[in-house]
Amino acid sequence: MSNEQHYRKLENLYADGNSQRYFTPRISVREGEAELELPIREDYLHPGGTVHGHVYFKLLDDTAYFAVNSLVEDVGVLTVSFNVYFTRPIHSGRIRAFGRVVHRSKKLFIAESHLHAMDGKELARGSGTFMRSRFSLGPEIGYK
Repeated sequence: MSNEQHYRKLENLYADGNSQRYFTPRISVREGEAELELPIREDYLHPGGTVHGHVYFKLLDDTAYFAVNSLVEDVGVLTVSFNVYFTRPIHSGRIRAFGRVVHRSKKLFIAESHLHAMDGKELARGSGTFMRSRFSLGPEIGYK
């Protein structure tokens, strides 16, 4: 299988995920990188009128996770830990997340991710550690 086939299968896996039924983002995967964009909906806002932190976390973790899994072709990966720094609120428009692998070893990966408004202003950043899991990538989980 080519790298491009692996990336497209990861994109399909993401699109078929249960939580994507609510959020409906589309992800783009490349070697060691992943990017996605999400239109802000009213139901993403907390009572203060800005996007809730769980949306920020999801986008940051998703792009970091899939950046790592782009380098692993036989199994999925697991998020071991993830730190988020919220830098700016947003209440409307679209947001874009970008993740990239910054370190890899035999057992551990470190990835960083950034979340921006469409005008380029940073909304949040995060970094996480990831490890290989025991679950195989296959069509039964949406990797097709």
